[in-house]
Amino acid sequence: MEKLISSLFINRVVAAVLLLGDMTLLFWETIQSLFKRRLNFGDLVYQLYFIGLKSQSVVLITGAFTGMVLAAQTYLQFHKVRMDTATMAVVSVSMLSQLGPVLTGLMVAGRVGASIAAELGTMKVTEQIDALRTLATHPVDYLVLPRVVAATLALPVLTSEAIAIGIGSGFLVTTGLLKVDPTYTWANMLKYTVPNHLNAGLVKATFFGMIISLIACYKGTHCGEGAEGVGRATTEAVVTASISILISNFFLTLLLGRILEP
Repeated sequence: MEKLISSLFINRVVAAVLLLGDMTLLFWETIQSLFKRRLNFGDLVYQLYFIGLKSQSVVLITGAFTGMVLAAQTYLQFHKVRMDTATMAVVSVSMLSQLGPVLTGLMVAGRVGASIAAELGTMKVTEQIDALRTLATHPVDYLVLPRVVAATLALPVLTSEAIAIGIGSGFLVTTGLLKVDPTYTWANMLKYTVPNHLNAGLVKATFFGMIISLIACYKGTHCGEGAEGVGRATTEAVVTASISILISNFFLTLLLGRILEP
C-alpha cells in the first residue's frame, strides 16, 4: 500500500514537472514570436475585445459586491473597538493589493480560460491546427501569441476597474448605509493607502493574465481526442489557472513586499 501511494505521488510530481517544462517552452516560443514581430494587429484587437471588453460585466459585479461585503464585515468588527472610520482603509488596501487582482484573475480564468481551451481544443480535434502547419503558419504565431498578449494587457485594466468600483461601493456602504462619518473615513483611507499598493496589484494582474492565457492555450493545443478530450482540457485549464493564481499570489506578495516596501 505504501509503495502504491509513493508511486502515485512520484507520478504526480513527474507530471507536474513535465507540465511546467512544456509551459516554459511555450512561453519561450511566444516571446520569440513577439520579438520577431509576428503579431497580427487585427487578431490582437479581437482578443482584446473578447478577453477585456466582454469580461467587464462579471468583473465589475464581482468587484462591487466584494467591496460592499468587505466594508460591511470590517465595520462590524471595527465598530466593537470604536474604529469605524478606519473601515475604508482596510477595504482600499485589500482591494488594491489582494482582492482586486486575485478575484479578477479567477473570474477571467473561469470565463476566458475555459473559452480559449475549448476553442483551441476543438481546432486540434478537427485538425485545424495541423492544417495551419501545412500552410506554413506556426500555431504559436497565429493562435497563442494574440491571446497571451491580449490577456496580459487586459487583466491590469480589468483589475483597475474592479478596484475602483470595489472601493467606491464600499465607501457608499460605509458612509451611506452604515452612517460612518465620510470626512474621517476618506481621510483615514488616504492616510493608510499608498501608491505601491496599486502598483503591486497591477503587477500581479499582469502576471495573472499571462498565466491564464498560457495555461489555456497549452491545455487547448494538447487536449485529447474527441469531445471528451476537449471537455477535460477545458476543466483542467480553469482548475490549473485558478490554482496557479492562488499559489503565485503568495510568492508575488512576498516578492513585491520586499521590492515595493516604503
